[in-house]
Amino acid sequence: MFIAIFMKNFLHGRPRGLSLFLLALVGLSACNQSAAPPAASPVAAASPDDMVLVPAGPFIRGSDKIDDSAKQDEYGLVKPLYLDEHPQHTLELPAFWIDKYEVTNRQYKAFVQARKVPEPFEWTQNGYNLREDRLRATELRALRWIATEYFKLDIDTRRTGRDELLRLMLADQRIKDTLPVTGVTWFEANRYCHWAGKRLPSEAEWEKAARGSDGREFPWGNDWDAGRANTGDNEDWGEGMAPVGYYRNNRSPYGAYDMAGNAWEWVADWYQPYPGSDYFVDEAFGEKNRVIRGGGGGMGHYALSEFFRSAWRGYAPPDSRNSDVGFRCARDVDD
Repeated sequence: MFIAIFMKNFLHGRPRGLSLFLLALVGLSACNQSAAPPAASPVAAASPDDMVLVPAGPFIRGSDKIDDSAKQDEYGLVKPLYLDEHPQHTLELPAFWIDKYEVTNRQYKAFVQARKVPEPFEWTQNGYNLREDRLRATELRALRWIATEYFKLDIDTRRTGRDELLRLMLADQRIKDTLPVTGVTWFEANRYCHWAGKRLPSEAEWEKAARGSDGREFPWGNDWDAGRANTGDNEDWGEGMAPVGYYRNNRSPYGAYDMAGNAWEWVADWYQPYPGSDYFVDEAFGEKNRVIRGGGGGMGHYALSEFFRSAWRGYAPPDSRNSDVGFRCARDVDD
């Protein structure tokens, strides 16, 4: 992902030019329309069933922490630790709803199919965008090639029959259904939330939903526990992401999951200094970058506990697509 902690290349993969044969299997993408948020889908209207209520009231925002052990130098970080969280202050918010889980591939695929918007590039590289009916109509030799080159099945596909290949590929797609969607721009996340009858949460709403009203460091409390979150160190997650809600103890005070780790999450705000802050970086602040929150599962050996604190602020250009940045939606209580 692209944030000020360190610089990482955008998503790499096979060349974007797919074979004509593979393109014939896809059938999901279409040209994008105007940048205006689309009308809400009548079948995707926001429901409290998949959201949690964050009640009205004050919460502690930001922190006054300082890097008194020189961790920035030790780890070679570009962005100073904590300074953009200053000053800690109390902020009052009205009640709002926020998604219990990060938006999944399956949910976003419904949006892609309904609105004919571009799918995430990664889907074209891992087989997730291939339609079941087209796969079932594909002859065995081509199916074996797809299973090897795109699904990366850990089997000898030369000896695997048609039924077994289809079973394994469709099972792989069902697993990907449950992963948070990533590789989407801020604009695409914003459009999805409007289509779903919701909106992106503000940065303040996201932080309150993650840390509660008592100013806790992490969604579960004040003590770091790497086993509670997908920080990128778990080799079980070949895609870098875990199924949403997999870490049952990674739960905020209001019942929202994965607000530390798994995917970084776009929020509505531009990256700006807090009121009263004496920290300002001209090339980062302003209407240049949107805030991302939560720490990402693609960080690997960069998985320092600081990056998963509920007060931590990351940022990225709104038109960037990153393999560990996703989102969740919010809505007003009165909607």
